[in-house]
Amino acid sequence: MKQKFNVTGMTCSACSAHVEKAVCHVPGVDEVSVNLLGNSMLVVYQEGNTSPEEIIAAVDAAGYGASLPVRSGAGAAPVQPAGATMEDELKHMKRRLIASFCFLIPLFYLAMGHMMGWPLPQFFHNPGNQLLTALIQFLLVLPIMYLNDKYYKVGFKTLWRRAPNMDSLIALGSAAAVIYGIAALFQIGYGMGHITYGLGDTGTELARIEHYAMDLYFESAGMILTLITLGKYLETRSKGKTSEAITRLMDLAPKTAMVLRDGAEVEIPVEEVLVGERVVVRPGGRIPVDGVITQGYSSVDESALTGESLPVEKGPGDKVAAASINKSGAFTFQALRVGEDTTLAQMIRLVDEAASSKAPIAKLADRVAGVFVPTVIGIAILTAAVWLLLGQGVEAALTAGVSVLVISCPCALGLATPVAIMVGTGKGAENGILIKSAEALETLHTIQTVVLDKTGTLTQGKPAVTDCHTAPETTEEELLCLAASLEHSSEHPLAEAILAAAQERAIPLCPVEQFQALPGRGISGIIQGSTILAGNRAMMEEAGIKLGDFTAIAEDLSSQGKTPLFFADGKRPLGVIAVADTAKPTSAAAVAGFQAQGIEVVMLTGDNRRTAEAVGRTLGVDRVIAEVLPQEKDRVISEIQAQGKRVAMVGDGINDAPALARADVGLAIGAGTDVAIESADIVLMKSDLLDAVNAVRLSKAVIRNIKQNLFWAFIYNIIGIPLAAGVWFPINGWQLNPMFAAAAMSMSSVCVVTNALRLRLFRPAVPSTPEPDAKAAVQPRVQAAVFPKTKGADFMEKKLVIEGMMCSHCVDHVSKALNTLEGVTAAVDLDSKTATCTLSGSVSDDILKQAVAAAGYEVISIG
Repeated sequence: MKQKFNVTGMTCSACSAHVEKAVCHVPGVDEVSVNLLGNSMLVVYQEGNTSPEEIIAAVDAAGYGASLPVRSGAGAAPVQPAGATMEDELKHMKRRLIASFCFLIPLFYLAMGHMMGWPLPQFFHNPGNQLLTALIQFLLVLPIMYLNDKYYKVGFKTLWRRAPNMDSLIALGSAAAVIYGIAALFQIGYGMGHITYGLGDTGTELARIEHYAMDLYFESAGMILTLITLGKYLETRSKGKTSEAITRLMDLAPKTAMVLRDGAEVEIPVEEVLVGERVVVRPGGRIPVDGVITQGYSSVDESALTGESLPVEKGPGDKVAAASINKSGAFTFQALRVGEDTTLAQMIRLVDEAASSKAPIAKLADRVAGVFVPTVIGIAILTAAVWLLLGQGVEAALTAGVSVLVISCPCALGLATPVAIMVGTGKGAENGILIKSAEALETLHTIQTVVLDKTGTLTQGKPAVTDCHTAPETTEEELLCLAASLEHSSEHPLAEAILAAAQERAIPLCPVEQFQALPGRGISGIIQGSTILAGNRAMMEEAGIKLGDFTAIAEDLSSQGKTPLFFADGKRPLGVIAVADTAKPTSAAAVAGFQAQGIEVVMLTGDNRRTAEAVGRTLGVDRVIAEVLPQEKDRVISEIQAQGKRVAMVGDGINDAPALARADVGLAIGAGTDVAIESADIVLMKSDLLDAVNAVRLSKAVIRNIKQNLFWAFIYNIIGIPLAAGVWFPINGWQLNPMFAAAAMSMSSVCVVTNALRLRLFRPAVPSTPEPDAKAAVQPRVQAAVFPKTKGADFMEKKLVIEGMMCSHCVDHVSKALNTLEGVTAAVDLDSKTATCTLSGSVSDDILKQAVAAAGYEVISIG
């Protein structure tokens, strides 16, 4: 059982280490990951052996607080986002900080004004008023201590429980300064009393008063508390920015949904939507839950989920996801996944869990943090003792001891890893890259080989027409018309590709008689009185058709990994159409992107070797492993790992799940199956292989940032503690004042968080020259055949603005209506709602308008 808990009272890495240690000792707990940044804890435990109540009790016993996240309803997401809690905390800290400065400024002015040469009322220059001056300083520091009493409450409590943290260092340092100041008050009073009643040597007592009046340390205590609070405020404000990605995701979810109940539209809270209900979405509205469209067409903006900027056309049967925006057109869909089952809720959960998890690189910082504070307290005591033994006096010893306590910063160590992980995973989610754990994010940067599944990962996953070769007396339009008409009755997978090519060109189909499927050969039928054959070479040879040059053409197409289909009219060949599973537009750029990072690219497929090698050559992969059965894919991964290489696997199908789990890092294409996504460590929402390259780049950027943070956190303490202890004082007179030590400590944490925020500047790589789609490559040739242009002819171009087009089907209708007109070549664009018509003859505006109106749309203007 995996359960998340909210944890309160943690202020530094020592706190998170103590909480983790306490929960680990609970019987039945298998794994604990405490997130200092998010004030949360993820626990994996055995339900029969322990319970959330026992885990909460263990945290309470350690001196901290824990609770289960509050939920608004069954299966709903937490009602209180982390950002809201942090905002309240910031407001409270800001009030404390302003009030602290209101008392610190007069305190500092009064204590240091005479040394700085600042003007002070004569009252404070009178030697007889030194006790009152000291008492005023004491009264000014008391409100600062009260406003920041959290450091004392938490610090001394954890110290009592033998689990000191950063608050303990602040509490000890500031309390020591105040106690010394109170002792100085007594010394001043003692000296003045002896002078008044003549009980001692006046010169000696005046020296005593002068000495202690200059060493009160109240301003040091006030400055320490105020500067630490200032640092905490800046740190908290910066930490709030690290979780902006999760906050933005949570803000995407609409609060209400319009559902159909008893034939009427009813607006209800989104938490009350039930699986199976029909939901209505108006133009401009956000989709409340996941489902499938049952009625209507629209373009949907899914950029919040996938990072894809262009809207996607949707119609009946298409799936829609919560938080997507309906750009145009109203539609009704059936709810399939609600509450925490929606895509958005799962994204929030994955990002949150990844941010809460720990990367292996954080273990060193955790080990150091566990002993850091007790070690620092020991160093501070040792430092003060050494100064006293060297005869430097109580003031010098106190200065050195307090400086050591205050400058030491376990916070920077504790924040070095989680802030970078949180910003990195959030940035990934913004770009459609869902990282499930910090460990996967760290491992990804060490990958040496990436194994790519071919079908659906490198390629589109469905066949498309790539080439169209015709006999001299046959046009491409005629060949596609005959091919599509014949294939219309076929159930062969390649038939869909030919039908799609004809539909895109708005080529009408002819009726087919006596259709016949010949297993292992092809199909035949009678079209307009002629027997048309479509199939492989064996079918043509059995029919006695001499293929001539088409045999060589087919061999060449086969060598490129394409499937050639022969067409004949029963007596002579009409042509060859090649069909292939074409590469995705960004696949070649993605392969080059991996290789540019020094990663070997391996293509893994169950296809025959000839086809696989042709695709591999086209995309430029380093190695092709073909004819691999689904159950053998994980064995191939193991063999590569046995060579000492770290392997990433990218796949999209059920048969890829074992290989995804076997690889060091598994990346699932988002359009793949749920099984593949469950088995993967990283999910690519856009089904774009270039996102896998960006995931590696992001991983390297995050780990580089973590190493920078850890370096500066360690080097800060390595340099700062000896400086504060006065190690350099005998050599060059360097020693750090506690006030400057407090400022340095505050800024160290702020610097670490600020450095991590640089990851927000990460930009995903995009291909500089997108690879042309093979389907697009054949279209110019088809267009030339369908609409031949006579050399020297005059052409006119007209642009029609059309109202009513909502989807790709509308585009097809308008395109077909215009292109059937003699002398008209039309290109229809859905985004701009226009049709650009190239006219090779005299075609009036009225004819164009009538054609569009007959298709069910209206021409607004013609330019």
